[in-house]
Amino acid sequence: MNWRYAQTALGLCTLAFTATMVARLAISPLVPEITEAFGVTNATVGLALSGMWVAYALSQFPSGILGDRYGERTVILVAVGSTAVASLLIAASPSTLAFMLFTVVLGAGAGLHYTVATTFLTRQFDDIGRAIGVHVAGGPIAGLVAPPAAALVGARYGWRAGILLGTAVAIPVFTLFAWRIRPTEPRRPDQPIRERFALGPLVELLSRPSIGYTTGLATLNAFTWQATASFLPTFLEVGGGLSAALSALLFSLYFLVHGGTQPVTGSLSDRIGRDETVILTMASGVVGYALLVVATRDGTGLGPVVLGVLLVGLAMSWGAPLQSRFMDLLSDAERGAGFGLVRTVYMVFGASGSVVVGAVSDAAGWAAAFGLLAAVMAVGLLTLSANRALGLGY
Repeated sequence: MNWRYAQTALGLCTLAFTATMVARLAISPLVPEITEAFGVTNATVGLALSGMWVAYALSQFPSGILGDRYGERTVILVAVGSTAVASLLIAASPSTLAFMLFTVVLGAGAGLHYTVATTFLTRQFDDIGRAIGVHVAGGPIAGLVAPPAAALVGARYGWRAGILLGTAVAIPVFTLFAWRIRPTEPRRPDQPIRERFALGPLVELLSRPSIGYTTGLATLNAFTWQATASFLPTFLEVGGGLSAALSALLFSLYFLVHGGTQPVTGSLSDRIGRDETVILTMASGVVGYALLVVATRDGTGLGPVVLGVLLVGLAMSWGAPLQSRFMDLLSDAERGAGFGLVRTVYMVFGASGSVVVGAVSDAAGWAAAFGLLAAVMAVGLLTLSANRALGLGY
């Protein structure tokens, strides 16, 4: 595989990930208009969005199996194509029930992309940490662009036009990917899909100490990521007394740092090691969340808040080194389904971050809620440090 083609594959896989994320993130800023149009509560739309993210998480494992059976290129095209179609269907929803159903379909279709694209990229590059870092940065890029763009289009042309941003982005990406990426050979074209869902091999993989340990670390990080993505603007506005505009600007800064540092932490993990890089990100999280709590509680000024947001953005770039750690532990034959399985596990459990932190904020305030995130990062940091110090070999 020549270098030029590998770079093309990396660029188009990243664009495909961005497209699937744009479609999902375009919905959130349009929630007020959607609730008004259908005459429903925020809880109803929130249920649809929760269903979307759960469907996304549950698609990770089947996507790896489908990639082994039909080839990664085919599955990625299905993911991007279904994203375009689902966004169109959401925009045309005639009822609340249809809106909820199509939103879940969007999550399930978009979820087919990431696992197979990551597996595909690990075969194009020797320095897989850098490649995964660039690829995963497609998500934060969408987080930086999609919400304000959807809000702007929605305010001018209505919420249905805002939702159509997902279709508008996905169609050209689908076309480019189909044109420039060569067909990929399936790894297990003849093995019945039913066999891949046999319980014994799945339990065996997850019960390996190194896989279980890494999955635990990823769950802690996913918990924190989910809570941050859900509540950072609200924490800054309600808990810190900042204006809505400034809170939104700082949220964009978070996504900018989050996306920009992913390739850096990925490359760093190739050079100095996966664990050392994850220790750096978790330490940044401990300091960043603690600084945000202290700065917003004591009113120490905007500077410490900005520094806290920067450190939290760096902390949430854990994806590149930890996902590379999974790939190091899985054989080439296991990477498709195996990586999909562990992603489903840690994403499903990590999704509880929004619920838990929201409940803590209701019961004890925003300082306690974000203090909990600092504590979660500290648990991960201590676990990693103990593993290194005691030579446990996980």
